[in-house]
Amino acid sequence: MDSKASTATAPLLNQQNRINPPSKPKQKDFLNHLEAYLAKRDGVDKLLKISRYATKIVLASSALPETLPLTQRLKSFESSVGVSRKAFRLGKFVQDVNALRSSKFDSNQELVLALIAYVGEGFYFFVEQFVWLVKSGLIDKKHSRNLQKISAWAEFIGYAGSISLKFRDLSRISEDEKCVKSSIEIAIMRGNGCEEEKEKLSKLREKKMMKRLSVVQDSADALMALADIRDGGGPFLGPLSISLAGMLSALISTHKNWVSC
Repeated sequence: MDSKASTATAPLLNQQNRINPPSKPKQKDFLNHLEAYLAKRDGVDKLLKISRYATKIVLASSALPETLPLTQRLKSFESSVGVSRKAFRLGKFVQDVNALRSSKFDSNQELVLALIAYVGEGFYFFVEQFVWLVKSGLIDKKHSRNLQKISAWAEFIGYAGSISLKFRDLSRISEDEKCVKSSIEIAIMRGNGCEEEKEKLSKLREKKMMKRLSVVQDSADALMALADIRDGGGPFLGPLSISLAGMLSALISTHKNWVSC
């Protein structure tokens, strides 16, 4: 009797599910999301970065005459924001230390690349603390040039390692993507459902896109570090090109932080 009752009610339940499908998870409230984003160090830092490079683009484009009072105010604003951003790097090198400690490596080559990436970036953030102290007036300005050169070299080397690691990650993601596509094709041929595989494929594609954006961001940042090393000399290292690269990096990192928030 129980089995008959359950059999009889099954179509009703299925019909009810079709009428009232499971509700999708609600999106985050914008203001709550914004609050969480601004509570992060990187969130505020990237907004400052956008402000700074937007100002640098205006100044580098020569859209405003040098004699205009607004031009001088923009230069002062850009310089002030640059110093403010350096304050956000206090202690930030610790995250690279922890990232290196928690990483697992599949090969010696990956270990070497990770050391280059994390040690380079970590040392860059460490030196940037002293650059900030110079800019703030606590350390004599005669050390400024040497510290900035060391910082730029460390940053450039770190990005070289980071880009190499991300290309390896992209290769792995592409391989996983091929495997999932094959599973979907086999499931379709057999007439089986493959919703789980399709969802996995969608996540892999999203991950691949974010990884590609990270490569573009790191490349833009590496270009800016190279400009600091060469004091702005060389092709594609002019003020406008570097300002555009900085804005591109800022927008990508802002998007990444917003999505992960």
